[in-house]
Amino acid sequence: MRAQSVAAVLRHAVSAGEYSPGEKLNEVAVADKLGISRNTLREGFAALAADGIVDRIPNRGVFIASPGSEDIRNLYRARAVVEPGALLWGDALDVDALDRIVTDAEVSVSESSSAETALANQFFHRTVVESAGSTLLNEEMDRLLARMRLVFLTVERNRPGFHDEFVPVNRQVVTLLRTGDRAGAASTLRASLAETGESLASTVSP
Repeated sequence: MRAQSVAAVLRHAVSAGEYSPGEKLNEVAVADKLGISRNTLREGFAALAADGIVDRIPNRGVFIASPGSEDIRNLYRARAVVEPGALLWGDALDVDALDRIVTDAEVSVSESSSAETALANQFFHRTVVESAGSTLLNEEMDRLLARMRLVFLTVERNRPGFHDEFVPVNRQVVTLLRTGDRAGAASTLRASLAETGESLASTVSP
């Protein structure tokens, strides 16, 4: 397994919530789990550090990053450009798929399953970006979503169940897309992302 593959595996693990913000990664244990050398693992850690997913602290080790308020604002600024753009101009927009995802999220909300709601919301935004039909953009979104997962885990300490708030917005986006109003859907999503970025940033330390 190459370093970039290692980084991808760990990035997926972070996105899946297998690690918590601030958690120290045991180099020996992770290397054994992945069946790789520690040198290869360190190269993977370097890639994750460049992505902002881990912090490498001299003489202490490697830790899962803990996003601060400005980190959150930066992430949402990026999303507020990328995702509405995909809705506006994506050649592979699949409204039926987005509709199904929102329906799943609505069921999760009704069942008070916050974890399932969070996953459905994440899948919704991933699918929005996939509509651009760009593997490069998909890879960048994977990086963003891994960092977003850390944001969510950090915010959940103070605002449990906050994922429920986003489901009505996602439903509104789908409704607008159903009418062919891609500009309206993009505008709605952009406004929501901008507002959410500020709201979540206010709940964590700088």
